[in-house]
Amino acid sequence: MNTLSTAPTLDALIREIDRYHLTPGWIPRAKPLLWPEMQSAFVPAHWRYADARSGMQAAGRLIGTDLAERRNFVMRNPIPGNDTATLRTLICAYQSILPGEKARSHRHASHALRVILEAQGAFSVVDGVKHPMESGDIVLTPGGCWHGHGHDGDEQAFWFDGLDVPLTHLLEPMFFDEHPQGFEPVLQEDLRSPNRFAWKDTLQAVSEAEIDPWFGGTVQLPAPLMPTIQLTVHGWPAGWRNRPFRHSANTILVVMKGQGRSVIGDHCFDWQFGDTLAVPAWTRIAHESHDDSVMFAMSDEQLMRWSRYYRFEALDGDPV
Repeated sequence: MNTLSTAPTLDALIREIDRYHLTPGWIPRAKPLLWPEMQSAFVPAHWRYADARSGMQAAGRLIGTDLAERRNFVMRNPIPGNDTATLRTLICAYQSILPGEKARSHRHASHALRVILEAQGAFSVVDGVKHPMESGDIVLTPGGCWHGHGHDGDEQAFWFDGLDVPLTHLLEPMFFDEHPQGFEPVLQEDLRSPNRFAWKDTLQAVSEAEIDPWFGGTVQLPAPLMPTIQLTVHGWPAGWRNRPFRHSANTILVVMKGQGRSVIGDHCFDWQFGDTLAVPAWTRIAHESHDDSVMFAMSDEQLMRWSRYYRFEALDGDPV
């Protein structure tokens, strides 16, 4: 028989109820249950493609796909205690494959995508369908789909990887399988696969998009089998500056073309082709494009909207 009902003091009740793995909701905590405004533990960050490319060239010499199933470098947000996540719900990496190599097929619960930075002759196989991975292409791998890739070209290929692995870890439904045959058999080839957005088509769509004050000319890429990740491509004419804003979506930006400058929170980043920017949710965002630029963005915005957590706030002030 417990003695909770006869506790002589409030302090005694708090001590006693702890034995039942219960905690009062009214006591002060180092981290409160609620607070007035969104705040991210992650910080703005910038990874230079030129640096990662040099590292991948070295990795191509030093380790093969027999020892590294995926020859990649993960973009770790520089906060204490973090060794993988790029932002709270997203993880990114630069990856490379050498001519003649094949990466074994596997599948996982997390949704994934690739932005192909430099490749001629590389390919992907998703659920038995083979399609190209050429420079500028955006390639999808919805969660649960078998996928592998290879390279029939003559030069080392490089791309950006984006996944929602941190979200899967938070929610805990992680599953992973290696293909029983090692390399998934190709059942058909499809240049117009719904899992591939060709660079020339993306450029055409961006050139026709209406330019708004915050995001520029925006094209949303349909990915109905990847509901946790929103995919957009933005066109920014030379000299364009956005109206600063912040919103409650974690966003990763990849420079597909051009160069410019972004001020994210208190951090100023000068970017060029292939670079990656991490924009934590509810952080002030201001961009300036120095020449005609195309920026790929992946975010958890549609997840935030679905959850009714999404907020957008236009801000005053000069962008840079």
